Amino acid sequence: MASTQSISRKIDPLGLIIAWSIIILWAISLVFWMNFELSWKSPWTYLGILIQTHLYTGLFITAHDAMHGIVSSDKRWNHFTGWISALLFSYNFYWKLFPKHHEHHRYVATDKDPDYHASGNFFLWYLSFIRQYVTIWQILLMAVTFNILKLFLPTENLIVFWMLPAILSTLQLFYFGTYLPHRGESDNEHHSHSQPKNHLWAFLSCYFFGYHYEHHDSPGTPWWRLWEVKEKQTADFR
Repeated sequence: MASTQSISRKIDPLGLIIAWSIIILWAISLVFWMNFELSWKSPWTYLGILIQTHLYTGLFITAHDAMHGIVSSDKRWNHFTGWISALLFSYNFYWKLFPKHHEHHRYVATDKDPDYHASGNFFLWYLSFIRQYVTIWQILLMAVTFNILKLFLPTENLIVFWMLPAILSTLQLFYFGTYLPHRGESDNEHHSHSQPKNHLWAFLSCYFFGYHYEHHDSPGTPWWRLWEVKEKQTADFR
């Protein structure tokens, strides 16, 4: 398969705007749902969980793009944005994630890949994935923050719209961004599968990261332009 590295371009200033839009939308949405009168009979409760889960995933994808240096051409803003995004994603530490993600790209689907589990078993792989990225410090910081926030905010809202979406987004990221792309055998240079072209589903499922071969083939392309890489590859096959 022909490489699509050529689709990567000079870092677009729009990247910083998109990144901070996700951060701000996550914060505004969280404030809204914290003040929402929660009812399990209301469909709005379930919609709120889905929205917050999707925005949490967006925080991680933003941190991910910063790790590739494609949020901003200004390195300080690029890394600061990544640091903030990772921190808001349940106190992930950007500089801890950074080397692990680049190891994943360097050693994809091998025993040196921190994101890979040779068993192919979903549950074992997910547990391995979580162990790589969740630390005792994160758990302690989340616990402290929860106990402070519950003095001012409804406890149930905190659990349903702050904690639960964070957990669900790890499943979303793992399933669409790691498990499906890297399970089983792959006969291509990036050892990666890619979902069929469907840009709406690709965005809703994991910010186009179901187009995973395309990401590995063009890591300099931001998430919001991966659909272009998919379009190019589809055209090349015709």
